[in-house]
Amino acid sequence: MSAATDAGLPATGVAFHGADQPSMALIDACVHCGFCLPSCPTYVLWNEEMDTPRGRVYLMKAGLEGRAEMSSTFVSHFDACLGCMACVTACPSGVQYGPLIEHTRAQIERHYTRPLGDRLFRSLLFALLPYPGRLRLAMAPLVILGPILRALERSGALNMLPRRIRSVIAMAPQPSLGSLMTRAPEHTPASGAPRLTAAVLTGCVQRLAFAGVNQATIDVLAAEGCTVEAPAAQGCCGALALHAGNIDQARGLARHNIEVFEKSGVDRIVVNAAGCGSSMKEYGELFHDDPAWAERARGFSAKVRDVSEVLMEIGEPRAQRHPIAARVVYHDACHLAHAQGVRAQPRSLLAAIPGIELLSPADAEICCGSAGIYNLVQPEPAAQLGERKARHIAALKPDIIATGNPGCTLQIAAAGRRLGYDWKIVHPIELIDRSIKGE
Repeated sequence: MSAATDAGLPATGVAFHGADQPSMALIDACVHCGFCLPSCPTYVLWNEEMDTPRGRVYLMKAGLEGRAEMSSTFVSHFDACLGCMACVTACPSGVQYGPLIEHTRAQIERHYTRPLGDRLFRSLLFALLPYPGRLRLAMAPLVILGPILRALERSGALNMLPRRIRSVIAMAPQPSLGSLMTRAPEHTPASGAPRLTAAVLTGCVQRLAFAGVNQATIDVLAAEGCTVEAPAAQGCCGALALHAGNIDQARGLARHNIEVFEKSGVDRIVVNAAGCGSSMKEYGELFHDDPAWAERARGFSAKVRDVSEVLMEIGEPRAQRHPIAARVVYHDACHLAHAQGVRAQPRSLLAAIPGIELLSPADAEICCGSAGIYNLVQPEPAAQLGERKARHIAALKPDIIATGNPGCTLQIAAAGRRLGYDWKIVHPIELIDRSIKGE
């Protein structure tokens, strides 16, 4: 029986009904000017009007007005969207595309029955990814099997597997036993007189596969005069679930973290993963119609900053920077540049390191294809975008690539391997940490 019939509605497949529908007021802000088209990755790939922000906004309006059904074709145009928010940067009318696509996807996940294989695959992802304890167990075999899988990938032996499974293997991080078992210190005192108290989000994949990024974040903040807390009780921020339409799961995860971080009593909540930061800054929108949580969510979001924002905010660096002689290509993570508008801060911090030659790739505004779980559920376009990005980066002959999002790190590394490159890819905070420590 369809979701529409369950809800007592006519079994017409009517697109939107119930809670969490996209806002007609936000939709009406779109004047269909087309400035978003060249910024949209799927339009760049396919040159199709319905696979542009303008086209998708038109479909949203048709869904609200009852002119569209929740058909596989209707859903496919929203599944194809990366949610990269490049259209937000390009839009002269200030259309808030983020909440529009998130609520549209919430409607899809509630009212559209996906094919069985797709349902099972997505269910597995969201039973694992937002839960660090489960994810730790799932990633443990990669400590030993990771290098073997990479060798099989290079040999082409995995080509017989389904495309999604190959993508999961290609995107899998290479954890160490240490990274899986390491816990960030809960309290780190400031070096010298404290300038700020900060709590650090340790994340999900970040804490397990990129524990060094969290430690570098803590060390740099402390070196620059911040007292740093990393509450052990914290969990996933809900970003992956929110971006994929699992809005109820996202709210549950967000509520938990709001409660945990409220107890820390800090000045700033520091994030080192672009997708997490963009969602945490929008908790107020996530709970806007929930009287029990709206004010708490807004208060939480008001404290959230990317680590680069905090380092610029506190002023003149205290810790000396030692030289790093390297050509560094900085890749703008979409949810940092487009969703949060954070572009200059990471570049300024990297440029302040003596010896670094800082470079930006061509078409920097176009997504690398990571986009949350996009490279797992839409592997073909994600691979095309990844290789496009990798070619632009390769043209600059980098010694190091720096980017502020773990998904981008994994995506660019996988695309680079397919093109024959074995790049060193780091978070900008790791380069700052190494410069301070003279490594």
